[in-house]
Amino acid sequence: MAPPTRTLELVRDQLANGLEVVVLPDHAVPVVAVSVVYDVGFRSEPEGRTGFAHLFEHLMFQGSAGVGKMEHARLVQGAGGVFNGHTRPDLTSYYEALPAPALELALFLEADRMARLALDQEKLENQIAVVQEEIRVNVLNRPYGGFPWIDLPAVAFDSFANAHNGYGSFEDLEGASLEDAAAFYRTYYAPANAVLAICGDCEPERVLALAEAHFGPIEARLKPARPSFAEPPLPEARRRQVTDPRAPSPAVAYGLRAPDPVGDLDRLLDCLVVAALLGDGDASRLRRRLVHEEGVATDVGCYLGTFGDPLSMRDPLLFQVTLFHPGVRPEGALRQAVFEELTRLAEEGPAPDELARVRAVLEAERWRGQEDVLDRALEVADLTVIHQRPELLVELPARLGAVDEARVRAAARWLAEQHPAVLEVLPGGEAQ
Repeated sequence: MAPPTRTLELVRDQLANGLEVVVLPDHAVPVVAVSVVYDVGFRSEPEGRTGFAHLFEHLMFQGSAGVGKMEHARLVQGAGGVFNGHTRPDLTSYYEALPAPALELALFLEADRMARLALDQEKLENQIAVVQEEIRVNVLNRPYGGFPWIDLPAVAFDSFANAHNGYGSFEDLEGASLEDAAAFYRTYYAPANAVLAICGDCEPERVLALAEAHFGPIEARLKPARPSFAEPPLPEARRRQVTDPRAPSPAVAYGLRAPDPVGDLDRLLDCLVVAALLGDGDASRLRRRLVHEEGVATDVGCYLGTFGDPLSMRDPLLFQVTLFHPGVRPEGALRQAVFEELTRLAEEGPAPDELARVRAVLEAERWRGQEDVLDRALEVADLTVIHQRPELLVELPARLGAVDEARVRAAARWLAEQHPAVLEVLPGGEAQ
C-alpha cells in the first residue's frame, strides 16, 4: 500500500529586514503557537566563551524596552499560555502556545526582545549564577549527567566549534562581559538571522499584517556569515574514559560520523532506520542480543544528533550508540558486538517484517509529532532555518517509508567501516 501523502498548506513571506515568516493555519482547536528560531547555537560561541549561547537564551527572558523583567512569563501565563526556549548546536529557539485571541501578544513579546533587549550587569551576573546552578543540578550532581552529549564530541571532533562543552565551564561563564553579550546580540539576533513560524487557529493575511506591524520596524542588519564546521572522519579509533562517582554502573557511548543532514538527507534517513533497527524497542537487534539474550547490558540506545534531533543540525553530527552495563564484559567486547550487528545488517539486510515494523514506527512518530501546534511550529521553523524547506514537515514520513533493504544495507556498511569515537563512564576510580 502506498504511504499516505499530505500537502502542507503554508504561507511563506519575507519582511524587508530579512525576517522569514512561515504561517501554517489549522483551525482544529482555538490555539496558536509562535516560534522564533535564530540561526545561532553552541557552535557559534567564540573560544573562551563556552556556554555563551545558552547563557544568552536566559538573558532573552530578562526583559526588553517594553517588557519588564519576568513580565514575559506573567503576560503569557496570564493569557492562558505556555512558553520556553532551548539552545542547540546550530539553533536557539523561543516559543509560546496561547489561546488564539492572544496571538498579537506573543508577536509583540518576541518582536520587542528581538529589537530592544534590555541588558545590564546585574541581569548578566544573575543569569550566570542561574546557568551555573543548572549545570550543578543537571550535570555535576546527577548520575551520567551530560552523558554522552558533553564529553563524546570532544572525542569525536577536533575543532573548538564541534568539540567544546555547550553547557559551558564555570570559568568561561564568569568571564562573560556585558560587552560580549551586546556584541552577540547585535551579531546573531538580527531579523535576517531568524525565522518566525506561526501555527494554529489563525488567518495568514492577518498574521502577515501583524508580523509586519511588530517586526517590520526592526532595524535590518546583515545576516552573519556562517563558517563551515566540516571535519574529516576519524583516521583511527579514539577512546576516552571519564569517572562519575554518582554512576551506579559503567556506561559507554560510540560515535560514528552521520551523513550531512542538508547535503545527504536521504542517507541520513537511511541511518535513522538503521538506528531504529539496532536500538529502538525490545525487538531491536542490540537490545535483544545484549540485554535479553546475553545479559551484558541493562539498557541500549541508538540515535542521531546531539539530542536525537538530526534534522535540526548541520554537518557534522554523530550516529550514537549508548550502552549501560554491569561491567561483566569489557568495553572492547561490547564494541565488537555493536560492529558485528552493523556488519550483519550490511551483509544480510533486515528481514522484510522487521523493516516494515521499523518504518511504520518512524512514520507514525513523524505524524504524531505534528499533532500539537507548538511542536509543528517549532519543527517547521527548524526545517526552514536548516534546510530552507518547511515542506519537509509532511514529506519526511513518506521518505522514511521509502527506505528499502538495499539502502539499509548500504547505510549499515558505511557506518561499520568507520573508526568510532569511544567514551567510557566509570563509576569512580581512575580514568585511563
